[in-house]
Formats: sequence, structure tokens, C-alpha cells
Amino acid sequence: MAVELSERLVIGISSRSLFDLSEENRIFKEQGLAAYVEYQHQNRDKLLEPGPAFQVIRRFLRLNKMLRLEMDDPAVEVVIMSHNSAETSFRIWKAISHYKLPITRAVFSGGESLAKYLEAFSIDLFLSSDIKDVQRAINDNCAAAHLRNQSMAAKEISFPLRLAFDGDCVLFSDEAEQKYKEGGLALFQEHEAAKANVPLPVGPFAKFLGKLILLQQRFRDFGFNKPPIRTALVTARNAPAHERVLFTLQQWGLWLDESFFLGGVEKGPILKALGTHIFFDDQPIHLESAGRNEVVGALVPTIKPLEEPESEFPEEE
Repeated sequence: MAVELSERLVIGISSRSLFDLSEENRIFKEQGLAAYVEYQHQNRDKLLEPGPAFQVIRRFLRLNKMLRLEMDDPAVEVVIMSHNSAETSFRIWKAISHYKLPITRAVFSGGESLAKYLEAFSIDLFLSSDIKDVQRAINDNCAAAHLRNQSMAAKEISFPLRLAFDGDCVLFSDEAEQKYKEGGLALFQEHEAAKANVPLPVGPFAKFLGKLILLQQRFRDFGFNKPPIRTALVTARNAPAHERVLFTLQQWGLWLDESFFLGGVEKGPILKALGTHIFFDDQPIHLESAGRNEVVGALVPTIKPLEEPESEFPEEE
């Protein structure tokens, strides 16, 4: 009987987000595919170092042990998704084995876009160092983000695993953001006040948040008073624009553990004080602030057409 992944929290992770393949990517860009393949063969016994999402992914996988779940029935599943071919995947599998990561499923697309495989694997969250694949995933309404802050890779993190989300364009659609761009703060405030009792449209990360909340409840049912996952809303909104956010979450039946309505206050120091391990936002300026405060940032692009040709492996910036 086929394995059903839709009941699990499934994370798709690109090989260059999980491991540090920056040197390999440089060789590919400067010398081409043949040199890249040769380098991989010559260095097949050289261990890959952790990448920007390594610690977060390792903590996600450890949640299964905390629930005493075996590998054949995990609550959290991680799927490697790589532009590499099977021929150049040896070092990736070796690193997975070395770091004792319980990852058994993978896609090695040989240069093809990875986005088209997300639905087939029931991916709830896709993390990648390839902005074009992330854009394609967002266009297909899958929670996806482009990883930043490579320097955070080796930083050990402890439980609870803390995830923070921006509101507009992340948990919610970009409807209100478009009003701000159209007429500035005054029009934004007027629009949100008029629609205070109208739920915001669903954003790309709403379903993923729902899966996290279900996982938290699973820990409570297992006997944990405080689940080892914490969620936070960190938004530039403030009163009175907070009302629509709270009404929306109430209508969805979703609540985050902590909420911050900053009204223009820099997000980075708040994220650091919160102990955030990864922060999802659509504005690079907020992710730069996160990076300055030792928080891994994940850029969530808005929906837009993508006309560039599909890249060959490995993943490109």
C-alpha cells in the first residue's frame, strides 16, 4: 500500500539550504556543469558542512523522537529536493548519514524545476536557496521561502523551536499591502478600519500554520503541557489595524502563541528577544534586521509571473 504523506507535516528542503554547497555553486557558475560534476566526484569523501536551515530541520526531525514515533510513521517528514542529478547526490546522502538525519525521501531533478513536485509529495513548507523555485512554489500557493543568513548555520538551537511570521503577504494575502502601496498609511488604516469585521484572505503560510497548531495539539494529547514548538506573529501593524488581524485568526480558528504589533519598530531586536530560530517575511529590510540580530531570515516572495528559463543544477541564487 502506498505511503500517505498528507497527514504529516512535510517539509521540502533544498540541498543547498540543508548543507553548505557555496563552493560547489561557485564552481558551477564560474566553470560550468562539467567542472562541477568533476569536483563532486573528486570530493565525494569530503563531508558537507551545515547550511542555513540545518539546525531548524534537525529540530523538526527530533520532534518525532519526542513523540516516540518510528521512522515508518513520523509526525514530521523531511524530503530533500535538489537540482543535482543522482550521479552527483552521493555527498548529500553521505552528509545525511553522518549527521544522523532521519531523511529517507529525495528528489534529484537533474536541473529541472523542483516546484512541480511539491504537490506530489504533499509539501507543507518548501525552503530553498533558489529564489526561482521559491517563486514558482508561491505562484502555486505553496508555503515557500528563500533562505538567508548562511552564517547562522552552525548555531545550536534548543527547544522550544520558535517560528515567527509576518502577517500581510505571509499568513494573510497581500490585499492590505496593496492598499498601502496605493495610498500610503492613511489609505491603509482607512481600508482596514472599514473591513475590521471582514476576514483577510488566506496567505501562503496559513495552511502551514494550521499544520503547526495541529502538531502542537498532538504534543498536548501526548502529555506535554508546553509543546516544544512556539509560534509568533511579528507584524508592522499596530492599533487600530490590529483588529482585522485578530478577527481573521478568530474566524480561521488559528491562534499563535505570541503576537507583536510593532507599528514601525525594528523587528530584529524583537525577534532576538523572542529567541526566534527562523522568521518568515516578505520584506528584505526586515530580514536584514533579523540577520543583524542572529536570526535566520526566510524571504516570502509575492505572486508574480516568472519568465526566466529553468536553471540547470545546482541551485542558483
